[in-house]
Amino acid sequence: MIDIRPVSDLRNKYTEIEAVVNEGKPVYLTKNGYGTMVVMSIETYSDLIDNIESKLDESDYEARTTERRLTHDEVFSEVRKAIGK
Repeated sequence: MIDIRPVSDLRNKYTEIEAVVNEGKPVYLTKNGYGTMVVMSIETYSDLIDNIESKLDESDYEARTTERRLTHDEVFSEVRKAIGK
């Protein structure tokens, strides 16, 4: 279940939020009823970034080693096929 809390909980209930994020779950914070930020553990954030960095490295390698270039329409067409839309 998504954990949504007011941003004041970050100050008033830090220990509770820390326990949730240390379980690998993000906590969504709101201010005046609107989402403002997401708090997550360093490990969770690192996993997200590592995956993105890996994909960017693959893309850089592909660009260096081939002459193939795709248009915007070709890229999105392939993405739509991959996700079944």
